[in-house]
Amino acid sequence: MLEAIFNWFYEPFTFAFMQQALYTALLVSIVCALLSCYLVLKGWSLMGDAISHAVLPGIVLAYILGLPLAIGAFVAGIFCALSTGYLKENSRLKEDTVMGIVFSGMFAFGLILFVKVETDQHLTHILFGNLLGVTAQEFRTTLWISLISFCIVFFKRKDFLLYCFDPIQAKVVGISVRTLHYLLLILLALTIISAMQVVGVILVVALLIAPGITAFCLSKRFQTMLWIAIGVSIFSTLFGVILSYHLDSATGPTIVLMQSGCFILALLLGAWRNRRQKISLETTDFKQSIS
Repeated sequence: MLEAIFNWFYEPFTFAFMQQALYTALLVSIVCALLSCYLVLKGWSLMGDAISHAVLPGIVLAYILGLPLAIGAFVAGIFCALSTGYLKENSRLKEDTVMGIVFSGMFAFGLILFVKVETDQHLTHILFGNLLGVTAQEFRTTLWISLISFCIVFFKRKDFLLYCFDPIQAKVVGISVRTLHYLLLILLALTIISAMQVVGVILVVALLIAPGITAFCLSKRFQTMLWIAIGVSIFSTLFGVILSYHLDSATGPTIVLMQSGCFILALLLGAWRNRRQKISLETTDFKQSIS
């Protein structure tokens, strides 16, 4: 029995491409987990969705110009973020409305470009990822992007926390709120670029939101949230890769499905815990009233 369980876990990683897929997915998931906690606290869930869709025209234009696709994706993501901020500050529209218009327009523009340009790139790989087909060069690119993003988040973690929780207080204590705003946007764009190899531009928002919101359901302390989010991401990635092998399913969507399952469990656990606390308080109040 134990040998069968061990073989079930071990068998997928006897193949080199599965090992490469696991390493890549773990790198991306850990960085996404860290960033997701700040995005949830800041309320930037839609911003991640907007940038992830907006990178498509940048990818196509980079292919036309013979540039690395990551550069095109990064430029397009930053353009989307900056244009959203400009329109918000110079119009009466709300931020979510502006983001909906900008990212849908850029995504549609990217689809038109993709159809018109002769390319050997597969649209499904861009939209839904190609984790099992990650090359050595793509893995090195993902590694460097993930390391840079992780280092920036680690060294600026306290400033980011204050900015996301109370930007007015951050400004009072002398922190450049504008710098943190654009730095967080740059980190978001970089993380999306690295996550495109795993789940594509469609599902990348799940990696950026699911770990943070799952941790938020289980803890009210931010430091604990970070550890829970990282643990959820590692667990979902490991079991998602293994299940995708045995079920012969797409690896990226399977990882996202695992994270969705973790969120549902966390939601139920949080509701059960709140129910127990409410019953305990009611019992305590009843005992005090009759004593």
